Amino acid sequence: MLGVCLKVVVVLLFATVAGAQNKPGSVLEKSQPTATAANDSSSRLPVKRVVLYKNGIGYFEHTARVRGNQDLAIDFTTGQLNDVLKSLTVVDLGEGRISGVRYNSTAPLDERLKALRLPFGEQVTRADFLMALRGARVEVHSGSATTTGRLLSVEKERKANGKGDFYDVTEFSIVSDTGEMKNFDLGPGTSVRLAERDLGDEIGRYLNLVGSSRARDLRRMTISATGTGDRDIFVSYISEVPIWKSTYRIILPDKPGEKPLLQGWAIVDNTVGDDWKDVQLSLVAAAPQSFIQDISQPYYARRPVVALPESMMLSPQTHEAAMNVPGPSPPPSFAGGTGGLQGTVTDPSGAFVAGARVTIRNEESGSSQTAVTDSSGTYHLYNVPAGNSALFVDAPGFQRYSLSNFYLGVGRTNEIHATLQLGTASETVEVRAEPATIQTQSSMVSSAMRKQGAEAEGKDVGEMFEYDIKQKITIGKNQSALVPILQSHIDVEKVSLWSASDNDSDDSNDEKPSRALRALWVTNSSGLTLDSGTFNILEGDTFAGEGLIDTVNPGERRLLSYATDTAVHVVAHQESSEKPVSHVRIAKGIMVLTKEERDILRYTIRNADTLPRQVVIEHPFREGWKLAEGPKAEETSASFYRFRVSVEAGKTAELPVEEYHPLDTSYQLNNLNNDQVVLLTQQGRMTPALQDVFRRVLDQQNQVGALATQLQSHQQEVESITKDQVRLRENMKALKGSAEEKALLQRYTHQLDSQEDRLNTLNKEISDLQEKHTQAQQLLDRMVQEITLDERF
Repeated sequence: MLGVCLKVVVVLLFATVAGAQNKPGSVLEKSQPTATAANDSSSRLPVKRVVLYKNGIGYFEHTARVRGNQDLAIDFTTGQLNDVLKSLTVVDLGEGRISGVRYNSTAPLDERLKALRLPFGEQVTRADFLMALRGARVEVHSGSATTTGRLLSVEKERKANGKGDFYDVTEFSIVSDTGEMKNFDLGPGTSVRLAERDLGDEIGRYLNLVGSSRARDLRRMTISATGTGDRDIFVSYISEVPIWKSTYRIILPDKPGEKPLLQGWAIVDNTVGDDWKDVQLSLVAAAPQSFIQDISQPYYARRPVVALPESMMLSPQTHEAAMNVPGPSPPPSFAGGTGGLQGTVTDPSGAFVAGARVTIRNEESGSSQTAVTDSSGTYHLYNVPAGNSALFVDAPGFQRYSLSNFYLGVGRTNEIHATLQLGTASETVEVRAEPATIQTQSSMVSSAMRKQGAEAEGKDVGEMFEYDIKQKITIGKNQSALVPILQSHIDVEKVSLWSASDNDSDDSNDEKPSRALRALWVTNSSGLTLDSGTFNILEGDTFAGEGLIDTVNPGERRLLSYATDTAVHVVAHQESSEKPVSHVRIAKGIMVLTKEERDILRYTIRNADTLPRQVVIEHPFREGWKLAEGPKAEETSASFYRFRVSVEAGKTAELPVEEYHPLDTSYQLNNLNNDQVVLLTQQGRMTPALQDVFRRVLDQQNQVGALATQLQSHQQEVESITKDQVRLRENMKALKGSAEEKALLQRYTHQLDSQEDRLNTLNKEISDLQEKHTQAQQLLDRMVQEITLDERF
């Protein structure tokens, strides 16, 4: 069935294309002479200066000599045109002016298809094609019969064959010229020809539009210069280009006393579609902020659809009688009428924004209502007071949308769609329902600066570094080139490099030897900044290795490793210990005891070569650890200490790197106890000054403690007497009416009198003890605050 259907479609399409091509003055024929004329009348603008950056953009300058009124043309792709439109600068450097800049617009295919009378989409099936032709006059050939009429309908039916299998069939019906309706299967034996010439032309235009989507992506920009006489035109813009790359060669000399040669190259690609002929090239080692925005394509805004107000029938009604004398009439109000509001909230890409808060506020009454958008970005507000209103839309991650000064109609559902811009909630995009005022302002460009130097001259440009190539270069379109940017003698020292980070082991005591790397300790004495890239080492007239280099500033020294050093072996062995208290500090009532963790990493280096070696050991930097006495690091990076070790031929050398980690423990001096005293005494840290401090503090603590003990004893005695008095009073209540009542009452009364006398004495003593205890504690607090001590061991 697929082969059958395909055959019919091919017949239909070929028939319509032939009709369109044979018709004079078709759309395609009219457009071709226009493009040719543009090519003939516009002069080309050659590229004169190119500046390439590390973020994939390039800055281009064109200059040309014009006479009188003249057009200049530059060809771009759509991707380039987006950058050009947001950066283009055009200046007539003479007495003329730039009268216009134009380029061929390419509306989206679906928008261009809407201009056709036939409702064809970009993807058309056979049934869709015939359905769009309903009512058209067609000529149908089925077998030997030919029928002419108008296309009525297109339907799909499921039929069964003799074996009981089902298959789908597309059928169409026509009403013949004799008024008879006939049905046909869209099969291999059926062909359809359009009998209306206008429809054939329309289908031809449709096929031309679909075919144009596969055409070469070429956008021609034409610049119109108006004036008199000869003068220069300056044009500049940015465009997307490949990132330029740096690569270096370091040639090590065979003779002693000669300096190595550093040679730098830049890899430059020309993919912009124009030849670079005698171009002034600059290479900038920086990435200024840049972005892509598709502004060369036409955009269509989504406008709200406002329904016409429905007519309302008046119903009979009664009116209440007035209860007072009529006064002045109040101003008209719309409070009695309501309306509805709905719409869709989207982001700049057209995607729906769910969970956005939509608030409408009536500007007359101040009342407001809020709704939240659903998963399709849609919101609905019902029974909203009519009148002048304001709309606000808030969503996380977007700027606030604000629409003011619009009228909400009575008795209908209004539609307002909002597009949110990316940003923060503190930013607001305000839209007012009134015409906007647009002002334009002209701009001028200063004259271009030209720099001459040797092969390439370097200069700082703010936070960037720029290589200006002295000689003008020529690179054809879709070609690449190696451009020399540097050639200089530099200071280089050959070393062997061993890094602990490259030889980590799960076992800290693993003594398996590991190999080092051949490296160069390079000092950038070229006077230029070296951009990051690759480097290649030539030694003894042959390849010795290669590696990567980060940016190196003038005068900076950098290690560059390029090969394995099979002659140098390094074994690392770690020893850990803990040192007793090494520092005691007392100030403002706080005593800080400092003890140390100690680690010694012993590097054993063996040189199996017949020549001595300078070995660089990279010892990792650890947060909180410091180098102790011993070998000093030659230099320090963000992650390593670098130690230099000289190892004679066939010998072994050792590098001990000792580090310590201070551990501080703080104590409140007025809470000093014997544990701290015993600790310092056992470790031999009890100096006479420290002993005197401890004696004074402990003596005063003992005084405070003794007073506290007496105070506690008196308070406990008061509590005991109070409990006994409660017992006596309960016993006296129980004696009423007994024979022993009188004798026992006298006894209990005498006992209570004695206890009351004792309580009076105790309360006076407690008051005195409390005052003494407070004074002693205050003396202790002042003492510890005034003590200052700093003892190191």
